[in-house]
Amino acid sequence: MSWVGKSAAEIAEAVRRGRVTAPAVVEAHLQTIAKYDERIGAFRKVRTERALAEARAVQGRADLEALPLAGVPVAIKDNVAIRGEAMRNGSAATSNSAATEDHPVVSRLRAAGAVIVGITNVPELCLVGFSDSVYGVTRNPWDLKRTPGGSSSGSAAAVAAGMVPLAHGSDGLGSLRIPAACCGLVSIKPGQEVVPAPERDWHGMSENGPLATTVTDLALALAVMAGDMSLATPGESESLEFGSAIDDYPGGLTPAEPVKLRIAMAPAPLPPGFAVDAEFQRAVVEAADTLGAAGHTVVEHDARMPGWLGSAAIAAWLACARQETEGLDPRRLEQRTRSLAKMGRLLARIGMDGSAGRDRWRAYGADQWFGNADVLITPTLAAVPPPVGRWGRRGLLPNVRTNVTYAPATAAWNMAGWPAMTVPYGWHSTGMPIGVQLVAAPGGESQLLALAAQLESAHPWLRHAPLD
Repeated sequence: MSWVGKSAAEIAEAVRRGRVTAPAVVEAHLQTIAKYDERIGAFRKVRTERALAEARAVQGRADLEALPLAGVPVAIKDNVAIRGEAMRNGSAATSNSAATEDHPVVSRLRAAGAVIVGITNVPELCLVGFSDSVYGVTRNPWDLKRTPGGSSSGSAAAVAAGMVPLAHGSDGLGSLRIPAACCGLVSIKPGQEVVPAPERDWHGMSENGPLATTVTDLALALAVMAGDMSLATPGESESLEFGSAIDDYPGGLTPAEPVKLRIAMAPAPLPPGFAVDAEFQRAVVEAADTLGAAGHTVVEHDARMPGWLGSAAIAAWLACARQETEGLDPRRLEQRTRSLAKMGRLLARIGMDGSAGRDRWRAYGADQWFGNADVLITPTLAAVPPPVGRWGRRGLLPNVRTNVTYAPATAAWNMAGWPAMTVPYGWHSTGMPIGVQLVAAPGGESQLLALAAQLESAHPWLRHAPLD
């Protein structure tokens, strides 16, 4: 029996119960990576020998029967520290020295029994929604001519291609939700202080989180990353710690049915000047109808976000580019990165770094615009993923124009610090998956996961792209 293509929950249950060993599972996934990654380009580094050694160590653990992710192969985005590995952040200008300690998220994944099989590709310094860097170009498994999005590009592509069941990513202005939507996955950006953030947290806008093919896997991975196993079963209050009796995890931790919620449907919420593909708008309406049929109250949200928010988000993005390049040799940076950072410096000189708009939106603007709903549903993207290519060799205008044209719908919730996620819902006429975005106020992660589970149950999606 092949364990490639199985969910993380199924794999972990089988390893805990002795139906398969962690080394066998990891070896099978490494073989899949070797078979497909030359075409996809998801990984900057595959940790073949180290991963097998770590799998053997997991198999020998005395607490194997209590590990939520026992033997589950996991990929890590190249912007958090992994002990013994260099963190390059998609750039030739960063240090090639190996990290001496794991980032807390990596530590928690290891403690839960996960095995780190590789480090995934990102665009330079994780600054854009594309998938190219000096380490290669990552392609979308659903259409190799299109980008898988970014900046968690390699992580999304690896999961969508079935090379790993789970991956880590981070989201500063949409960098989990954008690639997940491009690749037909579920992903969640938690609110602030739920999961330990990246070391460089972009003024509180960036959060670590998981990408998965099922809501059960997503909830389980988020629970591990957060150190709060109650998130694995949204709607239930009991909190499980590692070491608790978990033999009855059902090979899936199915989120409990949520209470009836007031859901605001916003098919075209973007500020004036931003357009949303009509098929994406229709998917939002249909997904809202599905939740309405499940008993929730659905109301229309016709108001567009304020124009100043769009300007502030772009300014904040460019300010992060300026900040990320400080101390790096500009001669080793790509043209795109230099251009973004230069514009960030120019805007900073006239006091336009997006901070005033971010603080205004975070303090009261988001809450006022959100209204009295419990959850908001919007498109995740505004257009289908653009063509893959070496966008890093292009200048400011093509990169900014393409980014804000296809992926402008996520940044507002990083600016607010609120939890948001994307769920696959249908197919575009181009053959690409469509994602719908669910947003809740702080503390609403469990609500989002429970609603996503209802959408998954009513409207299942293909979990992996057909590569053969």
